[in-house]
Amino acid sequence: MLAVIKTGGKQYLVKPGDIIDIEKIAGDEGSEVEFADVLMVSDGEGDVKVGTPVVKTAQVKGTILGEKKGVKVVVFKFKRRKGYRNKQGHRQKYTSVKINSIDS
Repeated sequence: MLAVIKTGGKQYLVKPGDIIDIEKIAGDEGSEVEFADVLMVSDGEGDVKVGTPVVKTAQVKGTILGEKKGVKVVVFKFKRRKGYRNKQGHRQKYTSVKINSIDS
């Protein structure tokens, strides 16, 4: 079973047992999460359902494993000869999710 889900403005190709890092979502560690925006479902034997834009009957369920931060991105703004320098860092927060089941 394969599915393409959409969450956090990104698309992920998942199968049962996969662990993916997605944009931070609300929920505690160990709680269940359900992805309703399923764009495509395949049973692995050639039967493929593609949504317009989503497959209405499909659901992907997973468990939240925890939260973590990504690598630091440094934003440095500079204007020559003006004495203007601005340095700023950002670390994106991610949620790790284990995919439990895909229901088509």
